[in-house]
Amino acid sequence: MKKVLLSTIILLATATVFAGGYRVSTQGQRALAMGHTGVAVVNNAELAFFNPAGLVYLENKLNVAVGANAVFSDVVWQNEAFGQSAQTDSPVGTPLYLYASYQVTDWLTAGVAVYTPYGSSVEWEDDWAGSHLVNNIELAAIFIQPLVSLKLSDYFSIGGGPIYVTGSVNFNRNLNRTLTDLDGNRSNVTIDASGVNAWGWSGSFMFNPFDGFRLGVNYRSEIILDAEDGDADFENIPNSPATPFADTTFDASLPLPAEFTVGASYEYDKWLFSFDYNRAFWDVYNSLDIDFADESIPDSENVRNYKNSNTFRFGLQYQALDKLTLRAGYYFDESPVQAGFFAPETPRNDSNGYTGGLTFNVTDHIAIDAAFLYLRFEEIDASYDFYVENGQQVPFEGTYKSSAFIPGLGVSFNF
Repeated sequence: MKKVLLSTIILLATATVFAGGYRVSTQGQRALAMGHTGVAVVNNAELAFFNPAGLVYLENKLNVAVGANAVFSDVVWQNEAFGQSAQTDSPVGTPLYLYASYQVTDWLTAGVAVYTPYGSSVEWEDDWAGSHLVNNIELAAIFIQPLVSLKLSDYFSIGGGPIYVTGSVNFNRNLNRTLTDLDGNRSNVTIDASGVNAWGWSGSFMFNPFDGFRLGVNYRSEIILDAEDGDADFENIPNSPATPFADTTFDASLPLPAEFTVGASYEYDKWLFSFDYNRAFWDVYNSLDIDFADESIPDSENVRNYKNSNTFRFGLQYQALDKLTLRAGYYFDESPVQAGFFAPETPRNDSNGYTGGLTFNVTDHIAIDAAFLYLRFEEIDASYDFYVENGQQVPFEGTYKSSAFIPGLGVSFNF
């Protein structure tokens, strides 16, 4: 019983941090306003994330882009058969980014990128029907990447660099559907892991076959995060030989999937059109293997069975005035979660993203970038079929309605 409960706890906690449940697409205000397209757009220092090869084509010697977003998310769950419902009351997430590039020579540009592609908070109502799966979770993963961009000709460039990742997670859930202490307090566990670090890399190229038209490709490698000596703290455990739960630590190896993005842009007069296709290789996330420090708890292998997923992105930009640029976009994002694996700590399905924004040039060297994203997840009747209690599988199912509104603000500098 301890094996089943603890392995499920840690599986659910880390899935949100290191898997596809909350991959937040907010890596730049200008790109976000255009449907989060950017692999073939030479605009500002946001290229450090979308396509480092393009940095060498920026006109200014020094380029900096910094910004943040506010993630307001909402999930409603309902099981009509049992007359149950619940809603999240999650804190506001604040993903951020910082990009900078410096033109060393006419053919060489160096840069750095700091961004948070994984990070959010989810908090369900107290003692809701799925509290044996999740009560709340807070997570963050920060990517730090030094970059180099090389111009091989006026038509072709390459770029990329190593990626350093550091992450943390705090997660709480009840041990099962009924267990309490003598005072009636629900027995629960809190999982906490910080300083989870790893390395990866990215590589890209940009091709400019003729004036106004660009092609771009960016590849970000798979990254394996090794969580070591994470803490599992138990509370409200009844004093009984039948429930011998004790605080312990754990190790786990967790994959972040590789991503491949290809795109094109075309600029004509005051208009710019862009398209990106992204392929995320989630099939690497077949299972999560957990090694418990407490030798009385057997090690565990947990099937997750994610699938590869696609995202299709479209963007439009219009130079309305000398100081004002308007943008709009749309994207469709496929979920990597397969039927039977839909857990409420990652309540996401296929989604439609609607975006817009603008840039206002305060001076020739300073601009304000603003964007918003409205993300609507398709309503889904889904279940999580792998929770086991008293030797029996107990599916957790219902209807999920999810949405998010994400405004953002940034500043771009060039000198």
